[in-house]
Amino acid sequence: MKKIALLACLILIISCKKESQEAFGQPNPTEVSQTPEQLGKSIFEGKGNCVACHKINEKLVGPSVQDIAKIYKAQNGDIVSFLKDDAKPLVDPSQYEVMKTNFALTKAMSDEELKGLEAYIYSKIK
Repeated sequence: MKKIALLACLILIISCKKESQEAFGQPNPTEVSQTPEQLGKSIFEGKGNCVACHKINEKLVGPSVQDIAKIYKAQNGDIVSFLKDDAKPLVDPSQYEVMKTNFALTKAMSDEELKGLEAYIYSKIK
């Protein structure tokens, strides 16, 4: 009788795995894929700490995000290349030396992250 009760408990424990557990190699169903703009916003406000120098609609240390977007769009510039330090600044070149200190951070970002930042910046054009 004890063996049957022990076996029943064992089966119950094995069959009651947590819902949050995921199968090996399977994506977590609670993870929601982000749009490039959402990824860019999270980097802009978090990992990239861009908010320390840039506001959306007014100049802080660096130019506003709206100004950056308008100028790069008008001049057909490449924000990703600039963030990789592969292109000259199109917006406020006098602030280039200040921005240059951040290239160590942006060069370490993936292309997906940089394209997300670019998408976020372009989403702010009014």
